[in-house]
Amino acid sequence: MKSKKPVSTKVVDKKAHARMKNRQKLMAKSRLRLANVPPTPEQKRRDAEKKRIERAENREYLTDQVHWKPGALGRQWPLMEMSGQMERSLMKVMVKLKKQLGKPYVWGGASPKAGFDCSGLVWYAYTTATKQQMPRTAHGMYTSKNFKRVKQKKLHRGDLVFFGIHKKNKADHVGVYLGDGKFIEAPRTGLNVRISYLADNFWQDHYLGSRRVIYN
Repeated sequence: MKSKKPVSTKVVDKKAHARMKNRQKLMAKSRLRLANVPPTPEQKRRDAEKKRIERAENREYLTDQVHWKPGALGRQWPLMEMSGQMERSLMKVMVKLKKQLGKPYVWGGASPKAGFDCSGLVWYAYTTATKQQMPRTAHGMYTSKNFKRVKQKKLHRGDLVFFGIHKKNKADHVGVYLGDGKFIEAPRTGLNVRISYLADNFWQDHYLGSRRVIYN
């Protein structure tokens, strides 16, 4: 009986190389098929919702630009009272705040997962959107020398509004002014983050003052 000839190492390497090339071709075809798969209805809904939110945020930003006017050569953006960086920071704060609407009040809470108390909501929005350091409590914010005192009739978006609910000389509640007489707040246990009206008798009876965090 004749013995089999040993298979050459070169032949083995050649076959292995051919298998590898075939595998790479198959993988490339598989990726191409995956890339051409149309989005599912759920993916389409998510994409549409993302675009809707972006358009709403852009419309809100344009609405707040009181100095904006269409120019002869298109849209003109004159110099604002705040620098461009400050405007962008303030917009980020507003977006952060409004995303928390409906989140539960939790004493000591300062994150979307844990919930918020009044100062925790303010602290979270400003520190995550602007990286600015600020006190954690309402009274600490109210007495901070880093913030500018503001009269109620001169409130701007982003200003902090303070109230003395239990003691008239100590701030124990804070919200963020949104414009048009409205402010966002985390009210109390059992309620969710909401928008309230500064002109309401309750808030006027307990109003202490306002502070501006972002200013020139």
